[in-house]
Amino acid sequence: MSSAATLMLLAALPATAQTSTPEPTAEAAIDEAQGDIVVTGFRASIATALDAKRRDTRVSDGISAEDLGKFPSQNITESIQRISGVQMQNINGRGATISIRGLGPQYALTTINGQTFKSADFTDGFRYDIIQTELANAVQVLKSPTADMDSGGLSGTINIQTVKPLDYSTRKIVVSAKAQNSEYAGKTITPKVGVSYVDQLADGKLGVYVNLGYQKLEDRADYLFQDRWATQTINGARVAVPRRPRYRRIDRSIDQLMGSGGLQWRPMDNLEVDATAIYARDDTHYDVNQQVFLFNTARLAAGSVSDGASKVTTATNFTLENNRQEEKRKLSSQGYTLSTKWTGEDGWAARVAANYTRGHAYVREDAAILGVTIPSATLDITDPRKPKYMVAANLSDPALYTQSTLTRNEFPVGATRKTTGKEVSTQVDVTKDVTLGPISQLAAGTKFRHESFVRDVSRHDLASLTTRPGANSTVFPTLSASRLGVGGFLNDDGNIPNAWVAPDIAGYRKALSAAGINVPDLPAPEGSYTVDRYIPAVYAMASLESTLFGAGLRGNVGVRYEHTRQLVRGNVTQPRTGSYTNVTTKIGDYEQTQEYGNVLPSLNLVVEPTKKLQFRFAAAKVLVRPILDSTTSLAQTTSSVANTFPANTRTITVDLGQAGLKPLTADQIDLGAEWYYGTASALSINGFYKWVKNGTFSSLVCPATFGGVSLSRATSGTTNGDCVDASGNIYNITQTANDARTIRIRGVEVSWNQSLDQFLPVDGFGFIANYTRVIPTKVAIGTGFTVRNLSKNTANITPYWENDRFSLRVSANYRSSYEQNGADSFFATEGHTVRARTQFDLAAGYTPTDTLSFAAGVINLNNSREEAFYNNNPSIWQESSFYGRSFYLSATLRM
Repeated sequence: MSSAATLMLLAALPATAQTSTPEPTAEAAIDEAQGDIVVTGFRASIATALDAKRRDTRVSDGISAEDLGKFPSQNITESIQRISGVQMQNINGRGATISIRGLGPQYALTTINGQTFKSADFTDGFRYDIIQTELANAVQVLKSPTADMDSGGLSGTINIQTVKPLDYSTRKIVVSAKAQNSEYAGKTITPKVGVSYVDQLADGKLGVYVNLGYQKLEDRADYLFQDRWATQTINGARVAVPRRPRYRRIDRSIDQLMGSGGLQWRPMDNLEVDATAIYARDDTHYDVNQQVFLFNTARLAAGSVSDGASKVTTATNFTLENNRQEEKRKLSSQGYTLSTKWTGEDGWAARVAANYTRGHAYVREDAAILGVTIPSATLDITDPRKPKYMVAANLSDPALYTQSTLTRNEFPVGATRKTTGKEVSTQVDVTKDVTLGPISQLAAGTKFRHESFVRDVSRHDLASLTTRPGANSTVFPTLSASRLGVGGFLNDDGNIPNAWVAPDIAGYRKALSAAGINVPDLPAPEGSYTVDRYIPAVYAMASLESTLFGAGLRGNVGVRYEHTRQLVRGNVTQPRTGSYTNVTTKIGDYEQTQEYGNVLPSLNLVVEPTKKLQFRFAAAKVLVRPILDSTTSLAQTTSSVANTFPANTRTITVDLGQAGLKPLTADQIDLGAEWYYGTASALSINGFYKWVKNGTFSSLVCPATFGGVSLSRATSGTTNGDCVDASGNIYNITQTANDARTIRIRGVEVSWNQSLDQFLPVDGFGFIANYTRVIPTKVAIGTGFTVRNLSKNTANITPYWENDRFSLRVSANYRSSYEQNGADSFFATEGHTVRARTQFDLAAGYTPTDTLSFAAGVINLNNSREEAFYNNNPSIWQESSFYGRSFYLSATLRM
């Protein structure tokens, strides 16, 4: 790396640095590329994004808005996935989080206008589905950093650029409305409305931008999966036997409100003040219906054994838990930035910025759980694509739940979690234009960040009451009188029972109130903690502009130093007195402090033999600190719930805490070539290599003791393979550690944008396409740092056609199979591999006038579904899920 950089710089030294000139606007670049032809719409957004990529010294890709308030997709995540090297993760069939170059969502940094923005959903990375597209004017995916950028993007940085009102020459008002429908959510049509306003005041010195938007979404996803396996010895061989199949249906209703605005004041040519404000609120209601079949491992008959697993398994006399859970989430994210930029004489410039951002989540779960005994059931997974399940009981008959025969009848069972993440930062940047050989500009700066995270947990369980109704109590309503009928599960797949009767949570709540029973919210100190990080940073950087063997050379070289001081505060607890052990009693506090410093060099070079051809080289050291979210417990956390089966036992879930984890770092290089050969047309190829150090991995462990209780692995009986104590209580203990090895990740990205005007008699046709291949060091899950959720091969192709009035786009997104574990998915507690899949999306537009336009589309046109297999063996079924298609129709008025 250093040798290549040195050779390039030595070759450039004799040359005279070129005078820095302002970069033309995107519109000017498009006009330059087009000659007298003016492109609009989708092709204009492609041309703008390509121009930004060509001019950037970093390895980057991006998406640009077609016009004010008009992004090329209905969801920011779905737009970004069309960029090479980017993968999208779904939640209920909607794009939610993204991964870059094979590393998970938690390894990507998301910023807005270069500043941190806290996501309100604290689960494994930034959640893009809570951000409406009207916020974004453009989105950049930066794969090689510069020294003036914040650290935190081990895989890359996604920067969302908001509207700059002085970039527009006239007032603009945009009003839009959209109707949506998710196929599995029934016939409900949900609305979205928005208005955007841009204006220039005070003789063009003051610009103002305001956007307000509201949308309601309803969707549904169905899952049939196997989350626990047992082992049996058959003919001397160890065989995996299904132990806990589940039905899980999630009906989701979402109300989103978002507002953003900005002021841009330029009182004089050399002074500019910018202020932006963003607020997003997401109120979501989950209705989760589950059928949990708790097979008794002592009464399992394995048959048709092949590939190390029982393909036909019969269970007798086991417990079914009918679990209906209501979950309410109130999420909010906000960010406020104020910056001032001054340009002085003799090439001096300075910028001062302050940023505040806060994400808050309130999540409350209330579950009603009924337990009954099922005489028998048979699971047939001989065909891994079409599992069959036969139950010797009518799941939709309320008589199955006669109160006198219930083994469990409980409400409420649940927790309340409040999580808040905040960051306050200030920074100062100074630049000076110079003529020092190849160095055209020197830059230096400093930044101070204070980020904090607070997790506050409580529980509200009927079991906390000393006097409470039992399983056979008549206090609670019978399912004959108060119930919900669930039908059409898995799109009425004929191989399984597709309907069941579920408890009515409103009826249970009313019954408790009528009986004068009040279930309190009890603090759960074992699951609550706070984290503070103080991160001062300084950097120095030199911009390069010269020639190399007659070719243009530009780029930058720099170094950044960041010091991190982390303080974790947790609670010291002891078991509560009495029979209720779901929460503990706080008896003290503890603090754990950690400090470390990181030197982060970076180099970006672009060589341009011609105006259309570029070669890129980039090298850097990058890092990401352990993410502050609900699934990465910096302090030790513990929770406990009662089991229906085995009876009179509990499941204790423990995270041993991660306060001492080191940050992940990676040395990385990029080498690529880009050819910009025509209007909205370019071909690029880029190879990359990362050496990741201190990668973290989690594994289920069974220590000899925990909390003074002796533990061991059960080798037989109903809890075979579980970590248990002498009373049969099950301990799920997670330990997270740094991997001492260096894990290598290498890959190649290819992207192709092609206008077909020169080849076809009809103008307006073209396509965008990309392909990414990522190859990591292979590590077994649970034994070291594993690149999880990684599809080694991903591809996207979007053919399009548009003219002045009509447009049509079809997008095909492919990702190959990828592995998951319990940290990635609720459905992968013991690990599974998701099969390769392709999804097609369709979008069409009609613009009858210059001010009015209509759009319609179908997401998941081919009704693609997610399927998974167990133990990395495609012949062993593990999961089948469906979420159907989504349809939308929108109208936009521009004034």
